[in-house]
Amino acid sequence: MSECTSDCSTCSSDCSSRQGAQDFAAHLAEGSTVKHVYAVMSGKGGVGKSLVTSMLASAFSAKGYRTAILDADLTGPSIPKSFGVKREELMVTGGVDGDDSTALLVPPVSSNGVRIISGNLLVENEDDPIVWRGSLIASAVKQFYSEVFWDDIDYMFVDMPPGTGDVPLTVFQSLPVEGIIMVTSPQDLVSMIVSKAVKMAKEMDIPVIGIVENMSYFECPDNGIRYNIFGESHIDEVAAKYGINVLAKLPIEPDTARLVDQGRAAELDLSPMEEAVKLITAVSGFKKN
Repeated sequence: MSECTSDCSTCSSDCSSRQGAQDFAAHLAEGSTVKHVYAVMSGKGGVGKSLVTSMLASAFSAKGYRTAILDADLTGPSIPKSFGVKREELMVTGGVDGDDSTALLVPPVSSNGVRIISGNLLVENEDDPIVWRGSLIASAVKQFYSEVFWDDIDYMFVDMPPGTGDVPLTVFQSLPVEGIIMVTSPQDLVSMIVSKAVKMAKEMDIPVIGIVENMSYFECPDNGIRYNIFGESHIDEVAAKYGINVLAKLPIEPDTARLVDQGRAAELDLSPMEEAVKLITAVSGFKKN
């Protein structure tokens, strides 16, 4: 163990000499309102987390809620492209009272009313990489919440990077996340991956609202038979083990990939998200006017 320097800001030890509790909370800018925040999380990449985020936000918007997506996956952002939102649509305001010193970003709005902030809206070209260290990425995520004008948002969905690293930790410590939606795929290792994410959620004292299984099956259009391309689903057993709801089992659907690739996520079939919308609104206890 290294010698104590009495500088608690550079130390992760939870010792008796810690100089007070640190406040990691990110605070909204003046005039901004976000009523409910939910994180969409996956234990590994490539399982369709951003797709589920897009579908959830779109489903809530279709119900008349003012909805937003905070794309916290800065090194792999895909939300703007999925909705066909461009950098040129990102605006800057001098603040609610016109004070230039408090300039805020104004998120662009998708064709179906979803407000979006993402690292890909800050780079000159959408294929330019964001090559930052974890601490800088985590700081940017907090700024996406506190330095953006969020105009009366009912539900914000945070598209998390995969895993349980710096950014998820920052989101859980800094943003008022009320619950987590887990996204998985039907593979044997899903139990281990979900276990890690669920344990992190418990450590952060944030409930897991439910699990969405993506790429659950493929239904042949010629004979109507369902094929388990990625193996038999174990999501029901995993969900039962942790007392978590299965919110949806999404099929492998070529039209879904086509619409997302064309920037037309607003046109996705949202019917698989009906149960998720009902559960999340029930848990949040929020009813629109």
